[in-house]
Amino acid sequence: MRILAVDTATRSCSVAVIDGQTLLAEAIVTTGETHSRHLMNLIDQVLQISRVSLKDIDGFAVTRGPGSFTGLRIGISTIKGFAASSGKPMVGVSTLDALANQADVTPYLICTVIDARKEEVYFGRYRRVGGVLIKETEEEVLSIVNAIQSIHEPSYFIGDGSLIYKPTILEMLGEDRVVFAPRFHHTIRGVTVANLGVQRIEKNNVDDVSTFRPRYIRKSDAELNLAKRHFL
Repeated sequence: MRILAVDTATRSCSVAVIDGQTLLAEAIVTTGETHSRHLMNLIDQVLQISRVSLKDIDGFAVTRGPGSFTGLRIGISTIKGFAASSGKPMVGVSTLDALANQADVTPYLICTVIDARKEEVYFGRYRRVGGVLIKETEEEVLSIVNAIQSIHEPSYFIGDGSLIYKPTILEMLGEDRVVFAPRFHHTIRGVTVANLGVQRIEKNNVDDVSTFRPRYIRKSDAELNLAKRHFL
């Protein structure tokens, strides 16, 4: 089964094509520019390198959040367009689930941390039990201090937020109780999104293209400003 997967939830933009368990091609760009400048070019390049066309793709996967509001909309609208026009299935993948699946095999608690700006992070807790990754908590948006206060055991951190707030994490937990993922593991990879997507598509656990929406977790600035005006 050939899957085209896209991630635009953070500063990086990643696209991958897999065929079953084989990665055909993957491209990642981290420039700080809007993903709309790169996404279609990356998709074209990855398809060309894979020697497949859009009509050869059996399904689509995309990160649905949490993450950048603008970034999520760019990736999701693109994949929804492909799925709607082709009639092929699509699935949304949690950004925090994707990061957790990129973590090294470890007995430690796995903490996924994505920078949410405004001195907050998107945070999730996972654990491997018998080789199976278990999600222990719902996804949250909170300060890094509040996130760390709930941890009382050795932990493995992954995600760009763990790099940004590394000094705080070390100060609160202690260097002997913290492991950080290798430098380049903190970027969400398209192949990870594709692998998680194909698992759901093979079980026919797909999303409805017409009702699929990003998972933001918190309200946008526009919504917060509107609420303030109503309150006043």
